[in-house]
Amino acid sequence: MGKSISHTGASMGYGWNEEKDAKVVYREHLAGDNPKEITQEFKIIQSQNHRCKKNTLSFVLSPTIQDGQKLKEKELKEITERFIKEMKLQERQAIAFVHQDKSHLHIHLYVNRIGFDGKAFKDNYIGKRSQQAAEKVAQQMGLTTVKQVQQEKLNEINYVRLEIKQVHEKVIADMKPKDFDQYIKYMKQRNVEVIPSINKSNQLRGFRFEYKGQNLKGSEVHRSMSMGRIAERIGFDRNVAQKIAKENSLSMLGKTVEITPNLATSITKKALKLAVKKTIGLGMEI
Repeated sequence: MGKSISHTGASMGYGWNEEKDAKVVYREHLAGDNPKEITQEFKIIQSQNHRCKKNTLSFVLSPTIQDGQKLKEKELKEITERFIKEMKLQERQAIAFVHQDKSHLHIHLYVNRIGFDGKAFKDNYIGKRSQQAAEKVAQQMGLTTVKQVQQEKLNEINYVRLEIKQVHEKVIADMKPKDFDQYIKYMKQRNVEVIPSINKSNQLRGFRFEYKGQNLKGSEVHRSMSMGRIAERIGFDRNVAQKIAKENSLSMLGKTVEITPNLATSITKKALKLAVKKTIGLGMEI
């Protein structure tokens, strides 16, 4: 993460916070021993350029939890030095602190945006540029990159989607739920939490599925798992379905919720088809 800031003193105080086990891992062209002194040294250089208000660059460098547990002070300093080089911020006042108060170790880096020549460092797209620089540093040092983390998360989500879909199909095929309550109950028995999405108007808008730490909309799991598609596969009783169609509402988890006319119609059609099939089946038996 990277951005330009104006509140240098407050940020510096946060970075150099002893309660967070902050430790200085890098400093350049600075002599101060506390946040106040460092801020004053920044201001001496910044006084050359009154037009630039956001005159300090603030960065947060966050290795993964696993990488952070292995990194020593020497390597944290190297990460910072490499990052500064990639950002072309050498020969500027800079200081970096590492926070170790949480399992997720991270570095706070502050660089004077104003150089010794009084010119301000161009901060256009600073966030994107800092991400690209951090990616390069991670590759250089054999650390896990953001893209790798994102791919791992995507793989995990795709696997969870597949498992939820499999549980859903098994519940529909084997348990044959007769309403949403039964569907929610049977899914929960298989460790998938189905959470109704109800808006401020008490209207049922869909379902979310919670499983293995992931929380996904039905349509995010699979296009066949939207609320309407699920309703089409549930065997609603005909009398119940007709009541739902008449009132555009249904009982679910002990509450009455509103539904859209389209969903009510879908439920009714499904119930009538099942009723017709059942009648034909009885006629064949006779």
